[in-house]
Amino acid sequence: MPRTATDPASPVARPPQVAIIGGGPTGLMAAEVLSQQGIAVDLYDAMPSVGRKFLLAGKGGMNITHAEASEQFRTRYGQRQQDISRLLDGFDADALRAWIHELGIATFVGSSGRVFPTDMKAAPLLRAWLHRLREAGVRFHMRHRWCGWNADGAVQFDTPDGPVIRQPQALLLALGGGSWARLGSDGRWTALLAAHGIPIAPLRPANCGFTLPWSEHFSSRFAGQPLKSISAHTAGGAARRGEFVITAGGIEGSLIYALSAPLRDAIEADGKAVLYLDLLPDWSLDRVQQELSHPRGSRSMSSHLQSRLKLAGVKAGLLRECTDAATFGDNAALARAIKALPLTLSAVRPIDEAISSAGGVPFEALTHDLMLHQLPGVFCAGEMLDWEAPTGGYLLTACFASGRAAAGGVSQWLATNKESAS
Repeated sequence: MPRTATDPASPVARPPQVAIIGGGPTGLMAAEVLSQQGIAVDLYDAMPSVGRKFLLAGKGGMNITHAEASEQFRTRYGQRQQDISRLLDGFDADALRAWIHELGIATFVGSSGRVFPTDMKAAPLLRAWLHRLREAGVRFHMRHRWCGWNADGAVQFDTPDGPVIRQPQALLLALGGGSWARLGSDGRWTALLAAHGIPIAPLRPANCGFTLPWSEHFSSRFAGQPLKSISAHTAGGAARRGEFVITAGGIEGSLIYALSAPLRDAIEADGKAVLYLDLLPDWSLDRVQQELSHPRGSRSMSSHLQSRLKLAGVKAGLLRECTDAATFGDNAALARAIKALPLTLSAVRPIDEAISSAGGVPFEALTHDLMLHQLPGVFCAGEMLDWEAPTGGYLLTACFASGRAAAGGVSQWLATNKESAS
């Protein structure tokens, strides 16, 4: 028999007012806001512990937010800029940084404008946060996989000890997107909401890598090597500077992630996308051509490129890989290739390899405070909403902000229903 909140065998001593499903930054932030208002909060997660994706994202340095001006910051959310801006009005990058300081974690701004904890780690921040949440009375229920609602509208979970049923007064879903399934964001919730008539935009990779059919020669020599000091652009798009990594079957890395949305959309529309690389972004086309035209005598073209243009290693290899003999025999054509080397991308890497995902619950299916129109008392927040942003702290900032906004909606919902019942 499923255990309910009133069963003697149940570990719940009193009916929870709010159930939060999802133990990532979004759910934890919502739990903090609600518990600080004296609202009883039970947080459920399918994994053995909370914050698993948060911790993994912090292994290379916990980029928590970005210090750029608010106006520029908000443009990072593309077509959902207006929706996310509304959330940031309540909790922006400055507020997030102040909140981290309240936890006793110092931060600094890196040369790129990204904000990090001073020790660059996520674990101390998460430990301090969980301590504060437990002190506030938040109760955590691990290995509870949400499996929808029963016929009476109660929330159902599968657990190692059997099915569990809860009947909270409000439900807040913070279930993540579809990337890194092994850490809990597996997208299974889409079917549960769709079964109740909630529109769902298909989950798609975001901040992702792409597939390229490298030759065996190029792949064996250069897989794993970074391309640095370059710029890249899509057709008609502005150039971005940065770096990325050659993989055995494609490309990935920060510069690629920054351009992944238009590249992904082009592949979905046309079956391919073209990315243009400038291997020498500090050199003009005329200067490149002049250096190429310098007599090379008995030197090979490889030696000439290295001597005159400092093109060697993976950059020279990529130039060879993506051009033909005719281009190498024509200085003007070769100069144009160096300044706009086309890479034809054939496919997006699988969503489970992506840093994040696009798609999910459209904002149009939600009220201003993130409650589902079709399911009163059920709120959604975080990456399960239909938005995307590049890496650089923008993803986390919006997740935190949406968790706070949804918690505010839950609080108002509880107050309104209490007034109605009295």
